[in-house]
Amino acid sequence: MNEWIEYIPILTTLFSFYFVREIYAHYKYRKTSYLMWWTIGVLTFGAGTLTESINALFGWSALNTRVWYVVGALLGGFPLAQGSVYLLMRKRFANATSYFFVTLILVGSLFVFISPIDVPENFEGKLTGSVFAWEWVRYFSPLINLYAFIFLVGGAIYSAIKYYRMENKEVRFIGNVYIAIGGLLPGIGGSFTRAGYVNVLFVTELIGLILIYVGYRMIKMEKRSVPQAA
Repeated sequence: MNEWIEYIPILTTLFSFYFVREIYAHYKYRKTSYLMWWTIGVLTFGAGTLTESINALFGWSALNTRVWYVVGALLGGFPLAQGSVYLLMRKRFANATSYFFVTLILVGSLFVFISPIDVPENFEGKLTGSVFAWEWVRYFSPLINLYAFIFLVGGAIYSAIKYYRMENKEVRFIGNVYIAIGGLLPGIGGSFTRAGYVNVLFVTELIGLILIYVGYRMIKMEKRSVPQAA
């Protein structure tokens, strides 16, 4: 059973590339900052599951682990969250947080790539940040992930509450509920990963991405049905 679960990221990667193709077309049509960040977010999501797929198909490697940590632990849900920031917050705040967190991610990524690797005895070949000899490189991710959680999940919850109170906005309400749950699930899976149960992450990533896609599609199609909607 566990061996089968390890191949789930392949399916997630394929689905993410399908998703990014659709959302990129939406971005090309609208040319908005929030859609640009969401496109980047879905792309990096797929890059993360691609590294997990490589690990399942070809085995563990130090390079793949470093890339996995950067796109998964450091980038994580940040681009998707930043899209919500540009959608819901003032542009000045969105720009300032972009500069700050992109700089933080770049610095953290540099240290991830130059940190020595310390593979323990009886290593099972799982993707984990515990192999970095510089343990402090893992301290970059909590602040980034907290920020991503607040604005990705929190932003979707805020929008869901707003639309719940409005008439004829049931579709947008439900869509944002899906996005909130979808954004929360990979974070739950990440908590299990830190406890040594990385396979839980593979399941929550797939379900989470599907829910985000369903929510996105519902809102997108509902907006298209309203003539004055952008």
